[in-house]
Amino acid sequence: MKSKKHDFTEGNILKQLFLFSGPIIFANLLQVSYQFIDSLWVGNLIGANALGSVAVSGTVIFTMLSFIIGINNATLTILSQQKGKGDGEGLKRYVNAFVIMLFLMSAVLGSVAFFFAEPILVLLGTPETLMDEARTYLQINAVGVFFLTGYNFIGAVLRALGDSQTPLRFVAIAVLLNTVLDPLFISVFGLGVQGAAVSTILSQGLSFLFGVVYVLKRKLVPFSVPVIPAKEEVFVILKLGIPSGLQMSVISAGSAAIMSVVTSFGEDVVAGFSAAQRLDSLLMLPAHALGIAVTSMAGQNIGKGKWERVGRIAKYGLLYNLSVMFLIAILLVLFGEYGVRLFIQEEAAVQFGSTYLKTVGLFYPFLGINFILNGVVRASGAMYQVLVLNLISFWVLRYPLSDLVSSWMGEEGIAYGIGISFILSSFVAMGYYRFGKWRDIQLFKEKKDE
Repeated sequence: MKSKKHDFTEGNILKQLFLFSGPIIFANLLQVSYQFIDSLWVGNLIGANALGSVAVSGTVIFTMLSFIIGINNATLTILSQQKGKGDGEGLKRYVNAFVIMLFLMSAVLGSVAFFFAEPILVLLGTPETLMDEARTYLQINAVGVFFLTGYNFIGAVLRALGDSQTPLRFVAIAVLLNTVLDPLFISVFGLGVQGAAVSTILSQGLSFLFGVVYVLKRKLVPFSVPVIPAKEEVFVILKLGIPSGLQMSVISAGSAAIMSVVTSFGEDVVAGFSAAQRLDSLLMLPAHALGIAVTSMAGQNIGKGKWERVGRIAKYGLLYNLSVMFLIAILLVLFGEYGVRLFIQEEAAVQFGSTYLKTVGLFYPFLGINFILNGVVRASGAMYQVLVLNLISFWVLRYPLSDLVSSWMGEEGIAYGIGISFILSSFVAMGYYRFGKWRDIQLFKEKKDE
């Protein structure tokens, strides 16, 4: 019965998309609140320097997480196709391969971050006044990177198999624990920044352990005693995981490049843009969640060879996402200024931030197209192709256009340049979806009968 519930190869697509993406949206909101709560406690209980130390170390932790997210994107594609094929043995083998590879990756990343914490922070230009606390925070998180990896991996596996509700429970447990443990370790136990780091890894560790027990007891995932994976399985995972991890680096570097355009207009524009970006990261959660949902849904159907249904998943995903993005655009035009004022009060900064949001919000529906079509293409295993699409989106279009249009129009041109890039990149995504050869990709060699 449960297997049928999580089978996307038949049934009402729109209903499945709505029910499957909803818990992903809520899980993403909880993840954002996790970072927000952490910063809130550190900033208020310890001070601005401590918050700065956490922010600097957080950059390194995010970089490690980017590669983990990359592997998890590969998890969605590979396991959803195996699920669609109905290959229980193949599913079991690939889950095993992911477990082994992620364990090794965690050990390497954690060791590098722990033993080279100070050189890495020096490379990032960390001020001397922040160095001790930043190093401590990074090293403690490096010890707990295995929990961070496992915590994210279990959620990715379950979503690949069509279950988005169970991962939401694990995220909720981690957020609840962190909300309680943060002030306890920081203030009551007097551990300061160390307490914030210990709280983070304890929250994720306990959530991870609960997740392992929960899925094993209910047999939700075909885990087995770990064995060395076959070369073919390692090759497929790396083939998808490496370019997927690089996508995150491209996005992160592209965002930093756009910030360099923003900073050229002075502190009011920087403050307004930063406030707008905080809201933007929240408003993009539905589009991001729908991208994950269509990847899993399309992956199952690609595995089963139901290409007509893959096309309908893309169509309904676009309609759903466009309606959500249009609603968000309307809300931004009406209430954008109130949102910006949640973060800043300086009138010049508020004016820029609200104008930016109201302008760029009008282009959000085009950005939503990218999330859906790239999600469907990703489901086929076309990770290098999606990497190229992201390179075009950020480095050929978004950064140059924000720079070019702002040089003509002044600071208001930043929003128009970014908005125009959304339109053009959506046409690029549509072009590749329509004419690209992603449908020809075969991830798994068919075994011939002997």
